[in-house]
Amino acid sequence: MKDNNVQGQLKPENSSGIDDIIANNYAKIQALREKGIDPFPHRFKITHKLAEAKKLAPESHVSVAGRIMFMRIMGKASFAHIKDGTAKMQIYVKKDDVGEEMYNVFKKLLGTGDFIGVEGKLFVTKTGELTIHAEKLTVLAKAVRPLPEKFHGLTDPETRYRARYLDLLTNENTRNIFITRSRMVAAIRSVLNEEGLLEVETPILLSQAGGASARPFETFHNAYKNNLVMRIATELPLKKMLIGGFDGAYEIGRVFRNEGVDTRHNPEFTTLEAYKAYSDYNGMAELLEKIFERCIEIIGKDTVEYDGKTINIKPPFDRVRLPEAWQKATGEDIHNVLNGKSFNRAALVSLAKRLNLNLPEDMPAAKLFDNIMDELIVNKLERPAFIMDYPTAITPLAKCKAGDESIVERFEFFIAGSELANAYSELNDPADQKGRLQEQMRQKLEEKNGEVDILDKDFVEAMEYGMPPMGGIGIGIDRLAMIITGNASIREVILFPLLKPAGSEQD
Repeated sequence: MKDNNVQGQLKPENSSGIDDIIANNYAKIQALREKGIDPFPHRFKITHKLAEAKKLAPESHVSVAGRIMFMRIMGKASFAHIKDGTAKMQIYVKKDDVGEEMYNVFKKLLGTGDFIGVEGKLFVTKTGELTIHAEKLTVLAKAVRPLPEKFHGLTDPETRYRARYLDLLTNENTRNIFITRSRMVAAIRSVLNEEGLLEVETPILLSQAGGASARPFETFHNAYKNNLVMRIATELPLKKMLIGGFDGAYEIGRVFRNEGVDTRHNPEFTTLEAYKAYSDYNGMAELLEKIFERCIEIIGKDTVEYDGKTINIKPPFDRVRLPEAWQKATGEDIHNVLNGKSFNRAALVSLAKRLNLNLPEDMPAAKLFDNIMDELIVNKLERPAFIMDYPTAITPLAKCKAGDESIVERFEFFIAGSELANAYSELNDPADQKGRLQEQMRQKLEEKNGEVDILDKDFVEAMEYGMPPMGGIGIGIDRLAMIITGNASIREVILFPLLKPAGSEQD
């Protein structure tokens, strides 16, 4: 091979196919064992991560470990780059220092992708690069399959999502996305803890789904011989925490909705739900702004590039009152399409026709309203904004505004046309709550709307023991990560997104 047997391209040394490469590496594993070397030892003691080692002075002695990413094999001395989860660093391996047998193992039986342990002293090369002069090498894990090409990594999205481990290994941007996401979640926790909220865990398997309008995944429990569903929200058990005497509670966890897949939806996703006694939806808006302030500290800037736009995410954010925006967009009072705590369906159909929105007349009233609102109001927002004060008919768990039973204290927070958060002044009147949920069941039966809140008798009974006034908020963690990292697809911020079976027709 030219260039002193350089393997830095991370390409196979032969072109006889992947099966031959795998067979060759398994043969090398056997050769290591025949030399009395364990290719997969249990442990290795390190003194420093590579990022820490790079801060030390020359002549410092270190014991480090990492994956070989590059090898330049020469006669009696060679160079290589190893990489751990913190950094990449050069090592210098000389036959006289590690011994002839180990040097031959390094040259002939190891390669890119393998994990090794290195013990030695730091020195600076003639080119000024801090390097570890190896005194001892230890084989830690022999890779069998070749790594993707180093300089381009994985570029096909489908391959990147299915083999995320290789995407993380070869694409620095992907690694940074998930590092940022992790720091973002930690920052959110810090804000909520400072607010005095208790982090808890609530059930994933339930006898019925509640707390949101969505279709659940269904399953069956063999021991109890009963049908169960996977949670679509964490709202109701968290509210029970406040009924039980806590002043605030939150959960960051997965929820599951049997819905379509697109750039903003994945069937399993992560949400934050938080509830604070004696607060309301205005307090939740302030809480969301505190979270954004902390996120700005994480990324070090108050603007993000998202879907081809530069977006300022520095609070405070605009407050848009839905009744006022509806009047301006449609030319009529929002109450014309409302009938107390339900919709005036005929008025919605008539309005959609007048606006030439071409919506099916048999569409459930709630969906008609959502489509009109999205088209005329949400899609025209230019900056991040709270849309506040929604119809009671689509918000069965929120408290009505004083003097108007058809409008509730609720906001949704939008950025670039995408809903990021949803918050209420929570309803705590059990009789009113029961009536609202009965209206949801009417919509399900009469309008064939499968995405409604279920009447949860146990929750209503819990409310009858007394529930304090409270504000509650739900935030889509994945969508927030999309905004903070500047990615317009949810699959870019979920480590292992749900995909169609390999080989099926692509999305």
